[in-house]
Amino acid sequence: MGDPSPLSIDTIVSLAKRRGFIFPGSAIHGGLANSWDYGPLGVELKNNIKQLWWDRFVHRRDDIVGIDAALIMNPKVWEASGHLKEFSDPLVECKKCHERFRSDLIVLSAPCSSCGATGSFTEPRAFNMMLKTFLGPAEEKANEVFFRPETAQAMFVDFKQVLDTSRIRLPFGIAQIGKAFRNEITPGNFIFRTREFEQMEIEYFISEKEWEKWFEHWREEMHSWIASLGIQANRIHELEVPDGERAHYSRRTIDFEYDFPFGRKELYGLAYRTDFDLRNHFYEAPYKDPETNEAFYPHVIEPTWGVDRTVLAVLCDAYTEVEDRLVLKLPPSLVPYKAAVFPLLANKPQLVDFARKIYNALRKEFMVAWDDRGNIGKRYYSQDEIGTPYCVTVDFDSLEKEDATVRNRDSGEQIRLPVDRLAAHIRNSLRT
Repeated sequence: MGDPSPLSIDTIVSLAKRRGFIFPGSAIHGGLANSWDYGPLGVELKNNIKQLWWDRFVHRRDDIVGIDAALIMNPKVWEASGHLKEFSDPLVECKKCHERFRSDLIVLSAPCSSCGATGSFTEPRAFNMMLKTFLGPAEEKANEVFFRPETAQAMFVDFKQVLDTSRIRLPFGIAQIGKAFRNEITPGNFIFRTREFEQMEIEYFISEKEWEKWFEHWREEMHSWIASLGIQANRIHELEVPDGERAHYSRRTIDFEYDFPFGRKELYGLAYRTDFDLRNHFYEAPYKDPETNEAFYPHVIEPTWGVDRTVLAVLCDAYTEVEDRLVLKLPPSLVPYKAAVFPLLANKPQLVDFARKIYNALRKEFMVAWDDRGNIGKRYYSQDEIGTPYCVTVDFDSLEKEDATVRNRDSGEQIRLPVDRLAAHIRNSLRT
């Protein structure tokens, strides 16, 4: 375990709720444990992360294509993948209060953290984390299906269809961003561990003899991605997952851990899944190399990125206290708003009208905020807290000179620029 960051997770939760990044789910009806909704700023941050990932790993590569598969699949998929048999955590229950815990995350000889009873835990048993539902009007075994616990299996099941409908050939990858569901025994730590979460995942298909080369390639790619998010490298740690602790399909796994406020925990994962998946799904029809006609089951390197954990790590890393103000130093590629536009005074129509013209011009190109509430200092403070890189203020001199004051979030520096140069200044600054 790493040393926790001095930043409290409660501080991040408070900021996220106060500024509209993330809210407790179903709040007006008493909430739902471990359920979170992304608010107006949170959904922009989350979408920016996903768009950046998709552009980097799909649009800018010629060896990866994307899909968007169904959340519910034929139960035979989960039988072939081993999830019905292997996808479980060790569960214990307190005999007194009946609270349930993962036995590998608690000390069984210690008192129950819920009721304080000592030595009251049941023997550990396997608890399958697949989230079950039914298709059709009757809730019976024949209609039992599962929400997918990972996005990976659709990429294996659709492997042949992707090959048949594209010109792509080994080595190549299939990418997907989507929701997954796990009936976690002990979710928690805000959006770190939830029962409903989102993944960005690639299944990269290779020949067996090249697995070490491609494993290293994706290891470097994941570190490069982390750097692009503005996350400090000294907060990232690689953990080589030992035998006995890896998933049932994996021959090698590296966890990329981050120093969250509650300790060092897994952020991303990189696994060598061998030919386990395609061999189980296509046991009667192996892949045939179009050039050599050799029949074999491709092996798979799987880099996996958690969307929600990325959001949390980015918020934690960007949180900065500068003297008497809080600044969320998000990278320009991730910020919800690229700029904010203010009239100096909200009760002066000429200032408001001129500021509105600037606002309408800029938002043709960028996500831009409008704010005319309170004094200018409070507006700066508000935009600093949500990470907006530039604030554009219209005052009475602006009316005469057709310019505006542009304030930099990180330095606090203010410069005056002609209105027709504002977009170029913001555009060029965002690229650095």
